[in-house]
Amino acid sequence: MSLPVHLNDTEIDEFGRELDHIYEEVMTSRGDRDAAYIRRVIKVQRWLALGGRIVIYASLGLLPYWGHALATWPAFLGVITLGTLMLGTAKILENMEIGHNVMHAQWDWMRDPEIQSSSWEWDTVCPSDQWKHSHNVMHHTWTNVIGKDRDVGYGILRVSEAQAWSPKYLPQMLYNTLLGLFFDWGVALHDVEAERLIAGEKTWKEALPTLKGIGRKVVRQVGKDYLAYPLLAGPFFLYVLGANFTANIIRNVWSYMIIFCGHFPAGSQVFTVEQVENETRAKWYVRQLLGSCNITGGKLFHIMSGNLSHQIEHHLFPDMPSNRYPEVAPRVQALCARYGLAYNSHSLGRQFGTTTWKILRLSLPTPNAA
Repeated sequence: MSLPVHLNDTEIDEFGRELDHIYEEVMTSRGDRDAAYIRRVIKVQRWLALGGRIVIYASLGLLPYWGHALATWPAFLGVITLGTLMLGTAKILENMEIGHNVMHAQWDWMRDPEIQSSSWEWDTVCPSDQWKHSHNVMHHTWTNVIGKDRDVGYGILRVSEAQAWSPKYLPQMLYNTLLGLFFDWGVALHDVEAERLIAGEKTWKEALPTLKGIGRKVVRQVGKDYLAYPLLAGPFFLYVLGANFTANIIRNVWSYMIIFCGHFPAGSQVFTVEQVENETRAKWYVRQLLGSCNITGGKLFHIMSGNLSHQIEHHLFPDMPSNRYPEVAPRVQALCARYGLAYNSHSLGRQFGTTTWKILRLSLPTPNAA
């Protein structure tokens, strides 16, 4: 069984060589402007995080409790909302444009000990080492291969007709909503493989090391956002805790939307294990292309998405610095047009809308279910 394209093996090999050329050209030209970019993003992120927390604390001085002229509920709510948005934005930048891409080894070439894939620990409850296994190894190797890539539905959702329907999918819009709100927890538990535990295919003893790693990270994250920082506010503990919780929810919902738009919108394809047997590098490129989707938008949108709005280019070249994806995307799209290959790129509204509709539709049995 072959990939669902009209090209013969010789044409696919030539397509792969042209992508190799783009990759080599960019990777050999990495230099000061790329290093300056990631250091600037990190600097902005850290100032946003610090500024957001300071504004949250400053808002407490506007509580009506103090009785001065500016101490009103509207003033307090306005300022604490500003601080929460700043903190949520900082968390998005840290997880998406910095953490995700640093852990893909996109910046290892700089040899900066503070920006290395081997040592970066991100601001989320998922331990970095576990994420690098489930994401970098499993997802990027087996992208959209049913039964191999656990990101296809994350073990709880039916996102393709190729997944057999069962009654457990009927309430999947509820699972989907909860996953979006608490996405970092879903990512953290991804490597536990809960569905295999429930099915008896994996033992609790086998899952224990993974659970211990998650537990250590949860203690650190919960201790920071829901205990240490709120305690600094004394009797106003709950206000700071609420702001931190909301900032995490903002980060979760945004990350969920961007990531789900990467592989599940209308037009994205899934594959069987048989289709990837003896797969060449060129055919791997074609699979990454057909299984990934881009989101159109402006420069700020791309940065806030971690440049995963260029999901196609990210999957073709996962260790390429993310700031280079916008410049290679038109070349990749032109190459696809020349070879007659689909290049799935649409607005956030279209990609997220078709993804949500697919999850709703596939909660019910479909005629061509496996």
